[in-house]
Amino acid sequence: MAAEQLPGRVRDFARYLEGLLGRVDQRAGWSGVFWERHPEGMRACLEGRDVPPWDVVEGLLHDLAAAHGSRAAAVETEPARALHAAAATAHDTRPGGREALRDRLEAAWREEREAAGRRAERGRAVEAAGGDRAPEALRVDLAWARDDHERAVARCAELRARWEALDRGERAEPARVAGAGEGAGAAGRQKRKRPRGSARFAGMLEEPDVQAAPAPPAGPFGPVPAAAPAPFAAAVTGPGSGPVAGLASGFGFGPEPGRAGAGAGIGAPRGARFAGATEEPAAGVTDAPGPEDRRLAAEQVARLLRLRAQGRSGEAHALLAETASWPPARLPLVAEELARSRDDVEWTTLLWEVSSLPVARLVPVGDALAAAGRGEDGERVLRQGVARAAEEMGGALLSLAAAGRHRDVRLLLDAYVRVRAPAEVVRCVLPDPDRLVPLLLAAGRGVSDDHHWSLIHALRVTGIRGV
Repeated sequence: MAAEQLPGRVRDFARYLEGLLGRVDQRAGWSGVFWERHPEGMRACLEGRDVPPWDVVEGLLHDLAAAHGSRAAAVETEPARALHAAAATAHDTRPGGREALRDRLEAAWREEREAAGRRAERGRAVEAAGGDRAPEALRVDLAWARDDHERAVARCAELRARWEALDRGERAEPARVAGAGEGAGAAGRQKRKRPRGSARFAGMLEEPDVQAAPAPPAGPFGPVPAAAPAPFAAAVTGPGSGPVAGLASGFGFGPEPGRAGAGAGIGAPRGARFAGATEEPAAGVTDAPGPEDRRLAAEQVARLLRLRAQGRSGEAHALLAETASWPPARLPLVAEELARSRDDVEWTTLLWEVSSLPVARLVPVGDALAAAGRGEDGERVLRQGVARAAEEMGGALLSLAAAGRHRDVRLLLDAYVRVRAPAEVVRCVLPDPDRLVPLLLAAGRGVSDDHHWSLIHALRVTGIRGV
């Protein structure tokens, strides 16, 4: 497709979207929700700067059915689907589109897992309160959580289809998951304002929340990009804290000087914040993988690809979760096998699963990846892996320090300071401020003076001793 054709197809869809919005009450229904909560995302799509997820279009068609009858919505569905697919393809095939789509898919996988967790949590709360006899507020929250999860699953399927179509040079049709959208109607009938910060629109633009971890780039209807255009820049900063998204290169997982392209492991981390790290051996690094490890990796990837080809997505995801718990030294072999099949998405998903492992495993995995020449993947595991509750991080850091794994503590804190807002970061010291505050401030100083002083300010505001 010629480069000059790409903007036109996105503009065609933007004009269609404008016409569709003109036929509904934009202050009510799903249109009202979108405009109230995500005005910049809506404007980006109307101006042809981005393409919304298909479920957003479905929401507007639902509004059209409410205003003009189901027949009017049925007539519009296929034209809307065709225009949306063409615009998505144009967006994905523009320069840099493949990388943007990969990052958006990473965010969608993460959102789906979080939405599944919320759905299970709300379900347990309703059951504990008597099931159908539970208070209305709990049942409403469960209805929203179910819809959140269905939409998150639908978005993963849509983005995966777009990725696969990009590999084949085809146009991707919007993926549809059974039940997606129906939960929205059920939840929408409950007279309750939408809870803030949930998965319904997978992180569509909203006011900054210093308790939420910055996610990979996903556009105006997804988690905020690290290198965001002007309308989104405010969403990646905490109040008075300076930027919290975007990572400077190097948690110590890069190649040694003079060995371009070679994985040096993490034995010689770079930068003043790692002073003394060379005296401490890397913890948890196993011996080099052998022929048996290579055979197991090849068999696991072959099985994974068979499951995907047979449409057995649930079993495939379970297999990835199992693979994530393998010895760290075996993971680069899995990456090699997936690279032979040109399946970047499975590797990206596996890295998310690895990032969900206990904190103590993150640095050993990074070591193994770096030793295999995959330092960027090691950094990604750290970046994604520290996106968890501050109290959990604090407890893990204390355990690592007690075990003498001080280098792991420094690397984890360095990543944590870079990707989380100071108001959230400082809560990790609560388990033991006397021990953790000095370590945290040293990490902030190693990143930048701004980070250091932002942490001091956040500690003082929170009233934590030790500053």
